[in-house]
Amino acid sequence: MNAREWLATREPRPPAALTARIDAVLGDVNMGAQIPEVLVEAAGVALEALLSRPQRERAVALDLLAADALATYAFEAASEDPATIEQRATEAMRRLSVVRVGS
Repeated sequence: MNAREWLATREPRPPAALTARIDAVLGDVNMGAQIPEVLVEAAGVALEALLSRPQRERAVALDLLAADALATYAFEAASEDPATIEQRATEAMRRLSVVRVGS
């Protein structure tokens, strides 16, 4: 199962606009890694897209929600293997901490 397939099994389903934004972000990510890693990478991509935009107003709220949802889903997926949570949290912090404004 890949990340898109895994996300399709989540209940409750997010609103259609958020689902579409998440799907768009996933199109920019290598789907070959494990699901939690794919979702953290996608969260980073969404955050980078958000921070590269010149405006910081309501129009970018969907990007922020997508980044947050992807990070949350990454930990939900990681919770399926509790022994990896600490390592995955460290990797997620490492990945997301390098995101900079204008990156």
